[in-house]
Amino acid sequence: MKKVEQIVLAGGCFWCTEAVFQLVKGVTEVISGYTGGTIKNPAYREITTGRTGHAEAIQVFFDAEIIALETLFEIFLTTHDPTTLNRQGHDVGTQYRSEIFYTSEAQKKLAETVIKRFEEEAIFENPIVTKVTPLEAFYKAEEVHQNYYNNNKLQPYCTFVVAPKVQKLRQNFSDKLK
Repeated sequence: MKKVEQIVLAGGCFWCTEAVFQLVKGVTEVISGYTGGTIKNPAYREITTGRTGHAEAIQVFFDAEIIALETLFEIFLTTHDPTTLNRQGHDVGTQYRSEIFYTSEAQKKLAETVIKRFEEEAIFENPIVTKVTPLEAFYKAEEVHQNYYNNNKLQPYCTFVVAPKVQKLRQNFSDKLK
């Protein structure tokens, strides 16, 4: 019997994080959207201003019998740059922050444990700035943003920004791919 759980992750542009997590064995669904802001039902045009306080994020549904949440956190932290505040490459603003939005105390504790382990092992040259925050609301992004990479692989942003993150996943977690 499936034990489906969810976690919400913000790691820069949701096109990137969505593309990565869609490939992970045990992930049953990935939805691009917005969370962590001040208005209800925001639209992409509002998010891009950075004034709503929302982050571009993904809601990941996964079968905990197939993929451990700890592994998902490891994938998350190593396929984006968790050491840059409100930035991923050329994408700059609070909407591109690195943040884990948990739905239980167990998720919170595990996220903090993985981040602490990465810090102790000096996985990154700079300190991890990823926040761990309770999930209040998640708003699904417009349909054009769903499955974006798979529908637009030849678009320049996908070629030069998304594809390298997918490649990083393939190199470092090949045993976790569908």
